[in-house]
Amino acid sequence: MKLTKVILKEEVANLGDMGAIVNVARGYARNYLLPKNLAVEANTRNLKMLEHEKRIISDKLKKLKVSADAMAAKLSAQRLMLTAKAGEEGKLFGSITTKDISEALAAVGFDIDKKRIILDTHIKRVGEHAVKVKIHPQVFTQIIVEVTAE
Repeated sequence: MKLTKVILKEEVANLGDMGAIVNVARGYARNYLLPKNLAVEANTRNLKMLEHEKRIISDKLKKLKVSADAMAAKLSAQRLMLTAKAGEEGKLFGSITTKDISEALAAVGFDIDKKRIILDTHIKRVGEHAVKVKIHPQVFTQIIVEVTAE
């Protein structure tokens, strides 16, 4: 497998943060990272440009972290109420997934992608559940999801 060096323009899960120089498979770079404008080829011109942009990127990362901290403070105070069909002992007919939580957060004004909601397992019982949310690579918060029976 032939590798190529790229400079990441944004955070890419399981690959690296914004501004990182990483080795990836040529096909991955050519077919995914470059067309989606997530990375640029790590040639001498782009490396020189990276030095200039590192200052801009670090400022952007600081602003993103500050806004992520503010959002984490707002989210941690949030309590989600979800209803689902349940049996007599409080066991749900189905489960509450990250998609359900993401949609409930969107309904109260938070645009959180379902991939950023961390559940060990789907919620399958009525009651209060602590759910971890990744807002930023360095900022996590916890929200309370209360599931009631219909």
